[in-house]
Amino acid sequence: MTPTDTLRLQCTGGVARLTLNRPAAGNSIDVALARGLMEAAIQCDEDDAIRAVLLTAEGRLFCAGGDIQAFTAAGESAPALLKELTGYLHVALARFARMDKPLLCAVNGPAAGAGVGLAVLADVVLAARSAHFTLAYSSIGLSPDGGATWLLPRLLGLRRAQELVLANRRVSAEEAERIGLITRVVDDTLLVAEAQRQAEQMAAAATRALGHARRLLLASFDTSFETHLEAEARAIAELGRSRHFREGIAAFAAKRKPDFSGPG
Repeated sequence: MTPTDTLRLQCTGGVARLTLNRPAAGNSIDVALARGLMEAAIQCDEDDAIRAVLLTAEGRLFCAGGDIQAFTAAGESAPALLKELTGYLHVALARFARMDKPLLCAVNGPAAGAGVGLAVLADVVLAARSAHFTLAYSSIGLSPDGGATWLLPRLLGLRRAQELVLANRRVSAEEAERIGLITRVVDDTLLVAEAQRQAEQMAAAATRALGHARRLLLASFDTSFETHLEAEARAIAELGRSRHFREGIAAFAAKRKPDFSGPG
């Protein structure tokens, strides 16, 4: 289970809500929170009762990035601390990216550093109108982690990614929506309810089909067209054997809503 003092995990109706819970520290990522994210990611990946994951945060900020106070306290041991921190965090991100369940993020406030990578990793990213995004690594003499240099070129193109990473330009929620960094801006007072609604909608979908679709989308930048066509063909044929496919076809024929609950 995740450490409840830094990361809350609540499961309701197939939706696991993960809440970063270090508001006094801007939800900055220390070793305990990074380890908690890793453990939560593994639990979400393994627990069949969890069908969608919603990530958000407590307080005014979504995530201020790495815990600079911890870096300062580490002194000459900072490189070892950074290796431990990224070790946990990167396993968490990889598990979230590869699991069958869809990942949604409700960005309730400003995100910086690794908080940007954590937010935009999600399949659907809803941001409060008050949110903004800043990479900020070079301002403390570091290069990015948290998948930022992999995600941003894919989401924005290389030229925009270069500006955000190298110049540390702040991006408002509205601009983030316009350039494709996030999915949609939502009024602050409506953010949690809208994110929960969308998470519940995805939790009711055919989870295995969503999992295959997530993997195909991630692989699309790294394979040739012909190789990707073969991967699509194999995935759709495998799903053609599934219970969810049989239920979907039966529901379509009967003109009713499909019931994708239970294993696919």
